[in-house]
Amino acid sequence: MDLLSFNILEYKERLEKTKQRMVAEGIDVLLVTDPANMSYLTGYNAWSFYVHQLVVVIIDKDQPYWIGRGQDASAAKHTSWLDDAHIIPYQDDYVQSTIKHPMDFVCDFLKEKKQDKRTIGVEMDAYYFTGRNYVQLTGGLPDAAFKDGTNLVNWVRIIKSDQEIEYIKRAAKIAEKAMGAAVDTINEGVRQCDVVAAISHAQISGTEDFGGDYPSIVPLLPTGEKTSACHLTWTDDVFKDGDPVIIELAGCYKRYHSPMARTVVVGKPTDQLQYIAAVVIEGLNAALDAIKPGMTCEEVEQVWRKSIEKSGIKKESRVGYSIGLNYPPDWGEHTASLRPSDYTILKPNMTFHLIPGIWLDHVGIEISESFRVTENGCEVLADFPRELLIQPNIRLA
Repeated sequence: MDLLSFNILEYKERLEKTKQRMVAEGIDVLLVTDPANMSYLTGYNAWSFYVHQLVVVIIDKDQPYWIGRGQDASAAKHTSWLDDAHIIPYQDDYVQSTIKHPMDFVCDFLKEKKQDKRTIGVEMDAYYFTGRNYVQLTGGLPDAAFKDGTNLVNWVRIIKSDQEIEYIKRAAKIAEKAMGAAVDTINEGVRQCDVVAAISHAQISGTEDFGGDYPSIVPLLPTGEKTSACHLTWTDDVFKDGDPVIIELAGCYKRYHSPMARTVVVGKPTDQLQYIAAVVIEGLNAALDAIKPGMTCEEVEQVWRKSIEKSGIKKESRVGYSIGLNYPPDWGEHTASLRPSDYTILKPNMTFHLIPGIWLDHVGIEISESFRVTENGCEVLADFPRELLIQPNIRLA
């Protein structure tokens, strides 16, 4: 408990809101396997998600239960608000075994607590909930009714507390520093891996006032023609004159993220690159200026779409998504997306990454901002030049 990131009262409020959603969904017991949701409800924070672990929320119990590998129980005691009776370790012979499975242990636990004949929600589409998990649970609890509880907790998370906003703002400051390190390091003859090393150092060292955490996604650095492939990482190739470079990264503080993307050109940019960048920036500015509470996510995307229509450029993918607390492999919350047919209504203290990137056959541009919805508009979280960046600095004719 000595490493809690929030007041216990805040965790209890989160638990109560989760239970309200469980009641609405007809769920008596919720098995939470998403590490972000586990952390959100209990504070638990460790690099232990490579083995099976979960938080069990029982509708009529005051505390959830953490169940995980025995050697990780100490981390649960240090990082969660749960008392020792609600930290339930399993033996190590359950770990990556072909004979025993941790969900067998969970089944026995639920039987012991007389929860084996109730309606149980599971996060079926969470990264860390496997097909084997489902098979073992349904086979081991034949009298239970199972329901899909995917994203139930995620939707509780979508509106941030003031303390969460403060953490995201700190993450934004780290993102500024990391992006500055990237831009300053990129130059002709420099290796891509050395730029990412500079980014990573800045992400972890943070600022003089606070250090950083590991982000849920590594720095992305597609270069040259490969800027058309937005999710490439890096190589040990050196940058050449004329190379465009997309940098997508995030600052992370206490597991809260603030992503940012920028595009840098080594030397003089082509006319095409300058044109696409201008289109992206104009659309980005238009969307940010329009955002206000009461709008839907679809309406935000429509502002962007209207802005770029005159350019003849089309973008089929979403232009943004909700962000906040997370663990690898993603910093998105898997709830609201800024795209057509998403009618989620924007409310104060929702946080999003607005990333209206454009990727053509041989070139791409990413310039993005993370923002918080305010009482009457939006607040851009980071302060970094919103432009096509040139390295080294040259004056365009």
